[in-house]
This record gives sequence, structure tokens and C-alpha cells, in this order.
Amino acid sequence: MTDENRSELKGKVLSLKDLVEYQEGTVASRMVINNKSGSITIFSFDENEGLSEHTAPFDAVVSILDGECEVWVAGETFGMKEGDSIIFPANVPHALSAVTKFKMSLTMIKE
Repeated sequence: MTDENRSELKGKVLSLKDLVEYQEGTVASRMVINNKSGSITIFSFDENEGLSEHTAPFDAVVSILDGECEVWVAGETFGMKEGDSIIFPANVPHALSAVTKFKMSLTMIKE
């Protein structure tokens, strides 16, 4: 989605979990904000989908909007459900996997 298309979201009340639909057998996403300071992206994960272990150069806040997942941060496992949030520290290995279908908001802070 281009910046121009994202502008249609500005100045409106949004239900973040309604910005992206579930898609069978895959992960879907919609970027809400993307600029030099950071980004906000909404993801939906089908059951048993996930993100493999990786690192990122910036802190990131993950907030669960619907469903349940497991996350791993520096080798520690956490069960998460709607309403829960976690901060993935910069340069620390992390991963996640859907326990049920779930949606999340990812806020990446770059500066």
C-alpha cells in the first residue's frame, strides 16, 4: 500500500484488527504507517503459521489484537492472547507462531 493509499486511514477511528483479513494457509499484512521514525503494520496469521527466528535492528512492540500465539524472545517462550503486548528488544533473536488464527499490531521504532 502506498503512502497515498495509507492516507485514507488518517483522521478516522479505526479498528486495527479489521484492517487485515485472515487468509487460509498464510500470513497477511497491511502497513498503516511507514516513515523514517518507524512503522505500524497489522498482520493476520492462519493457524500454525508464524515468523521464524530473526533479529531486527530496532525495538518493536507487538500487541495481540485477536486469537492466541506463542512468542520466543532470547530463548524464552511466552503464551500471548488478545490484549497482550510484548517488546522485542533490538538485536535480540525472536520468533512467533500461531496457536489459533491471530492478528497482531507491530510497531517498529527506528529513531
